[in-house]
Amino acid sequence: MTQTLTEPLGVFQKVFDGELITGDHPAYDSVRALWNTEIDRHPAVIARCMNPTDVVSAVTFGREQGLEIAVRCGSHNAAGTASCDGGLMIDLSLMRSVSVDPRSRRVRVAGGALLGDMDAATQAHGLATTAGTVSHTGVGGLTLGGGFGWLAHRHGLAVDNLLSAEVVTADGRIRRASEQENPDLFWALRGGGGNFGVVTEFEFRLHEVGPVIDFALLFYPLEQGVEVLRVGREVAAAASRDVTVFTVALNAPPAEFVPEEHRFRPGYAVLLAGFGDDDEHARLCAQVRTGATPLVEHVDRIPYLALQQMLDEANAWGLYNYEKAIYLDGLTDEVIAVAVEQVASKTSPLSYVLFQPTGGAYADLDPDDTAFGGPRTGYGVYAIGLTRTREELPAEREWIRSLWQALLPHARGIGSYVNAMVELEPDRIRASYGPAKYARLAEIKHRYDPDNLFHLNANIPPSLSPGQSEGP
Repeated sequence: MTQTLTEPLGVFQKVFDGELITGDHPAYDSVRALWNTEIDRHPAVIARCMNPTDVVSAVTFGREQGLEIAVRCGSHNAAGTASCDGGLMIDLSLMRSVSVDPRSRRVRVAGGALLGDMDAATQAHGLATTAGTVSHTGVGGLTLGGGFGWLAHRHGLAVDNLLSAEVVTADGRIRRASEQENPDLFWALRGGGGNFGVVTEFEFRLHEVGPVIDFALLFYPLEQGVEVLRVGREVAAAASRDVTVFTVALNAPPAEFVPEEHRFRPGYAVLLAGFGDDDEHARLCAQVRTGATPLVEHVDRIPYLALQQMLDEANAWGLYNYEKAIYLDGLTDEVIAVAVEQVASKTSPLSYVLFQPTGGAYADLDPDDTAFGGPRTGYGVYAIGLTRTREELPAEREWIRSLWQALLPHARGIGSYVNAMVELEPDRIRASYGPAKYARLAEIKHRYDPDNLFHLNANIPPSLSPGQSEGP
């Protein structure tokens, strides 16, 4: 910490209920650590907030001292935007309360809560809302970028289920955003990322889910990639909203149900999660088997919470990460041929490629109803590179870039899911939203953050359009 911050920091501490941590604090290194171990940044001050008033104080302090501001929730973002060098990290990780109203089927979630916190609280009432696929992901980061997961095919994106949000904006004000209050801000928060303030509370709509669901994993050898991707495509197209179908290129997990000789073997898996009719799930599993003969098959009834935690270990803290995503109109035979050729070059047994169909409840909302930039039909391809050492990461990075480049001629342009961006290139961010939506977001950004205080994200610089007022 620089000497110039010593006196202001003392004043800040007097109005701050939480803990301020600087480089000489014994917990500094553990608190600043991020999920993506490749990112190693050193903020001058970490403000561990206890409540929204603390967030107001932290935003005000950062703005007045001219510090770069990073906002940390679950810090699961591969780009490492939850931290900064020499600036202020606003750490929400102590704000993890979850309050469920089972009668109205609503849940209020504090800004630092993890998906696992929300899932555990809502499942106590047999309820859930769309969350991600790794339970130690932060609710905040996932939601603000859009938020897909196992329930999205049935109930839409996380932002589609967001009813309101409490936000601390760049001027240090606490605002409620909903369809009735600050509707422009509410629209922007549903997909516009962390550009518009620090969200201290989310309110979501809940749905009856579980507590037990149908699950199947059917694993195939690498040489059957073409057949598996084709059958995954066909089964996903045949599934009702009650069944989510993912196809994944991965190494077989070291799970009990996998024979020892197949553990870590490279190949493909079709995953089916059933939330409705048992017969439909069984019928779709049979359709997968007809298309190709699996090496490993695991079909079971499992708790919904187990489904939500299934990928936690594969995406554990302490790994080195690089990822890239692309949107396709469909999983055509040409795309499958390209993907299979590229997947064969994967070197790390921890890395995987997810082929995710959209449609279903994704498409219930008009694309302009929220700020979410991705298409609501077609396919998303997510290549996740994970290694145990820093030295192994460059090879995975080059493999993922090669896969992305090879798929680009078949893609809907260079746009991507903003939560999956590591290099936050301005042209790709613009393309992810499209010209009209990007311009609208830039206007709202100017209204609530004209100085771009919150820029460590998939940043949308503020832009004042003709006739636009200077502020809210």
